[in-house]
Amino acid sequence: MASFLGKKMTPQLAQEIGSRLATRIEGPCIQHRLGQVSIKMYDKFHRVLRLETTTNDVSCFKHYRKGEHRDHHETHEIAPLRKTIYSLIDLRQILLGCHRRYLEYLSALDDPSAGDRNLHRLTRPKIVDGHTLQGFNFFDSTQQTSLRALQRPEFNIQGIRRADLSRFLPNLSVSSMTRYLGRLRKFGLIKKVAHSDRHDLTRLGRSAIAAACRITAQIIVPALAGATA
Repeated sequence: MASFLGKKMTPQLAQEIGSRLATRIEGPCIQHRLGQVSIKMYDKFHRVLRLETTTNDVSCFKHYRKGEHRDHHETHEIAPLRKTIYSLIDLRQILLGCHRRYLEYLSALDDPSAGDRNLHRLTRPKIVDGHTLQGFNFFDSTQQTSLRALQRPEFNIQGIRRADLSRFLPNLSVSSMTRYLGRLRKFGLIKKVAHSDRHDLTRLGRSAIAAACRITAQIIVPALAGATA
């Protein structure tokens, strides 16, 4: 918290420090507090991320300004902010710096929530036009064989056609192959090329299939190879 406000933690810093998470009508709110200064972050209706810094004592911030001494001579030095309208410009820059440091900290955090949502999206059943489409089991040998076929180099270059894919999946009939491609498209693993009968793997499809194959080959199979019955 002190680093966000441009301060250093020292034994002389005798100020209350704390954080609080609250859920309001508009959405969650997290507040970090250091003495009379606080940084608040709101998730308003899961649409707008609002960040604000408030203070009840501007003198806790310092800036370079002209100082007047008791013997009436003037010097320019680092001094606390004064509670006047003339300090608003410098106060604005200081608080913007607090926002920038806090946002840089947040941007460095890993957020796996998007991957978790995509995993549930691909593995759970999906209802389309009144029909239930089964999710994908990436560790089922039959499904993994079908998904591996989509990663062939020639398909990455020229796209995926039903006739070309049938050569690598001979157990699927023409109608089954059509339904399989439709299922892949509904789940967002492939996308249709405009004005063509070809399909391309989406970014989600490439990542999901590559991850499943890598986990199976490098983690699951070696782990089970040394297991005893």
